[in-house]
Amino acid sequence: MFKKFLADESGATAIEYGLIAALVSVAGIVALESMGSSLSALFSDVSSKMQTGAASAPAPAPTP
Repeated sequence: MFKKFLADESGATAIEYGLIAALVSVAGIVALESMGSSLSALFSDVSSKMQTGAASAPAPAPTP
């Protein structure tokens, strides 16, 4: 019975899949965190340019 228990590898696959999922999750979190500051700067730049453009745009013509 003990020999059969040592030879059983059915749980090893589930553990391997769990470790792979954890590694992919950690890699995704690290990638998103490193992109976060650059995306924030990009959106701030676009927002300021849109506000500047809206302030200098001519007033719309009145509709009849």
